[in-house]
Amino acid sequence: MKPNGALRIAIQKSGRLSEGSLGLLRQMGLQFESYQDRLFAQCRNMPLDLLFLRDDDIPEYVQDSVADLGIVGSNVLDECGMDVERLLPLDFGFCSLSIAVPEQEPYKSVKDLDGKRIATSYPETLKRFLKVKEVSAEIVLLKGCVEIAPALQVADAICDLVATGSTLRTNRLNVIETVSKCQAILIGKKKTTENKKSLIEKLLLRARGVQEARKYKYIMFNAPSKALEPIKKLIPGCKSPTVLSLAEPGFIAIHSMVLEESFWEVVEKIRECGGTDILVSPVEKFIR
Repeated sequence: MKPNGALRIAIQKSGRLSEGSLGLLRQMGLQFESYQDRLFAQCRNMPLDLLFLRDDDIPEYVQDSVADLGIVGSNVLDECGMDVERLLPLDFGFCSLSIAVPEQEPYKSVKDLDGKRIATSYPETLKRFLKVKEVSAEIVLLKGCVEIAPALQVADAICDLVATGSTLRTNRLNVIETVSKCQAILIGKKKTTENKKSLIEKLLLRARGVQEARKYKYIMFNAPSKALEPIKKLIPGCKSPTVLSLAEPGFIAIHSMVLEESFWEVVEKIRECGGTDILVSPVEKFIR
């Protein structure tokens, strides 16, 4: 594939980050085609090419300047130690790299695994963690199906990614220690041209706009004019709520942003202040 001057971004071809990466790029306004077994795609409305790669290969492609940007799990980046820049955590693909043991075993913490065997696909990350915890354990490297290692008597414990925990429950394993919290992260190479740097800043602005929007709901409702001051304390908005007069004297319409995490508590208090006819909309983008 010959260089064409376009910015290149590498994303996971298939796996737990693939769908989230494609969704984020489309929410950022990028137009491109993607379907199974495709390894390359050109963006129609921006000088940007997409590379579809194995998750483990993305940091190396970015380090070696084959790609300018990459979306990868922070667990992969922690393990490989490639010399790239961490540009932005992306708030999806959440999981934990955790140590788990068979539920019938008496191990309660990583300290109990001193002198034991731990199977993992993340030996470097685990090695650093054990050093900090001053635990001497044998690391058994496995490339897949780590969760069955204790049942096969290959290891006494495992260190693997945990999202829902269903795989651990199926194999009768319990988490006793969290090594690290993981999520998707946008990475970039250390040096780039001014033209590409400007485009990367535009992409970062868009990505942050999508991220910020996920945190909020847009709320609209009517309320008595006399309730404005207590309501303003409940929903300060970004700077201040929008307040409009209604045709009916003594009543106003209020528009504001409300954090998703506190939404229901705020709505209940708005009703206590006399708020009615509450309408709620999702926020697609939010640029500060």
